[in-house]
Amino acid sequence: MVYEGSNPSLRTDQSMNRFYIGIIAGIVSALAYIIYFRSILKGETKPSRVTWWIWTFMGAIMASSYYASGARDSMWSPIVEFIGPFLTALLAIKYGEGSRADKTDKICFLGGIISIILWALTGNPVVALIFNLTIDFFAVVPTIKKSYLRPQNESFWAWSGTGLGDFLNLLAAGTTSFAIVIYPAWMLFVDLIIIGLLGFRSKIIPRPPASDERGF
Repeated sequence: MVYEGSNPSLRTDQSMNRFYIGIIAGIVSALAYIIYFRSILKGETKPSRVTWWIWTFMGAIMASSYYASGARDSMWSPIVEFIGPFLTALLAIKYGEGSRADKTDKICFLGGIISIILWALTGNPVVALIFNLTIDFFAVVPTIKKSYLRPQNESFWAWSGTGLGDFLNLLAAGTTSFAIVIYPAWMLFVDLIIIGLLGFRSKIIPRPPASDERGF
């Protein structure tokens, strides 16, 4: 019997497989954002200007802390989760709405600042990552609520693409290390909640008039 630990070539092959899965995960996540951008340009979605700039800020922190925690093959989706919100924020300047931060936005922004301070004080990027994921929970609650109340105003396919990307990213992690697995696992968990709500609720709630709510 050949054990993985005793065969360097086997470890190399598995590492390359995770590398390619990670790239595919990033591509799938990027395609999901393209679907969302199309929805914005068609006027079907009006993203919140303040929210998406804050999510860009948080995405940069989470991607940086995730990389510093040791992630490599599974870094592609976090990179997309920074670039995607950044491009959405740019589109929101022309096609979005809102110029005032609500309570959730302020919590997210403050949380991002605190996580940077904690990272600097402890020298441990995992602390910043976990803190930001906790703050991300508050940021995603409005979208979960919207998916339940007005599922037709969300993009099922964009969220499905994001879910597939995060699932592949979890496979690309290729480890049981908490610091590496926690990010893709959390993202996939959120995706599945929203996908489930959109799939179930859209069958029993008719499409409402176009909404100006914050989207995906």
